[in-house]
Amino acid sequence: MKIATWNVNSIKARLEAVTEWLKEAEPDIACLQELKCTDDTFPREAFEDLGYNCAVHGQKTYNGVAILSKLPLEDVTPRLPGGDGDDHARYLEAVVSGKKGTLRVASIYAPNGNPIGTDKYTYKLGWLERLAAHARDVLALEEPAALMGDYNVIPTPDDVYDPKAWLNDALFQPESRAGLRRIEYLGYTDAFRACHAETHQYTFWDYQAGAWQKDHGIRIDHILLSPQAADHLKHSAIDKQVRGRERPSDHVPVWCELDL
Repeated sequence: MKIATWNVNSIKARLEAVTEWLKEAEPDIACLQELKCTDDTFPREAFEDLGYNCAVHGQKTYNGVAILSKLPLEDVTPRLPGGDGDDHARYLEAVVSGKKGTLRVASIYAPNGNPIGTDKYTYKLGWLERLAAHARDVLALEEPAALMGDYNVIPTPDDVYDPKAWLNDALFQPESRAGLRRIEYLGYTDAFRACHAETHQYTFWDYQAGAWQKDHGIRIDHILLSPQAADHLKHSAIDKQVRGRERPSDHVPVWCELDL
C-alpha cells in the first residue's frame, strides 16, 4: 500500500498538477492539505474519475483537508478533538481496509503560528498539544495508523537549509519542535527519516527570493506511523521534482510504502 501527503496550496489552482502526479505516482491513499475551498466546491469528480473515493473537510478561502483513497473510506471523522469553538478545517481522519488489515489515516494541516509572541503562536502550540493527546488515543487502539500532513514544524537543524535564518520563525521554535517530538515520543515513527539518514532533504521551498532555485528549503511535511504501521514500512521518499513544474505548490508530496 502506497500512502502520500501533499499540501497543494489551493486545489482549484493546482488541480491539473495534482491529477498529473496522481497518475504518475499512483498512491492508494493521498492526504491533501490547504484546499482553500468548501466541501461542495471540491472538484471530487476529477479524482473519482481516477478511481478515488473522496472525504473532504473544507473551508472557504483558508485551510481545508481531504483524503483520497482507492479503497473504501470508513469512520470518516472531521476536526481534531478538543478546542471548543475551533472552526478551522485542519484535521480529517478515516479508516481503510487493505489486503492484510485496516489502516487509520489522518490528513493534518497544523497552524503556521507566525508571528511568535501572538495569539497565532499560542494557538499553534495548543493545537499541537491537542494533536498529541489524540495521537495517544489512537495508539490505544493498537492498530496501524498514519498521521500525515503539513505539521508546520522543522524537526531539527538538519531539516533546514540555514538554521540561523529561521531562528525567529514559529516553525523552528523550541516549543514547536517539542510539540512534534511529543508525538514521536509516544511511539510514532517519522517514515521518511526512518528510511533516509541523509540531511537537508526538503518538502517546502518558498515562492520568494529564488528559494527553489537555490535549494533553500525546509522539511515540514511528515508521515508519522504508529508502531503497528511502522512494522510494515518498506520505503519512503519525497517527490522533489514536482516543485519544478508549471504553477507548482510550494510543497511537494511525501510518500511511503507499507506492506499492508
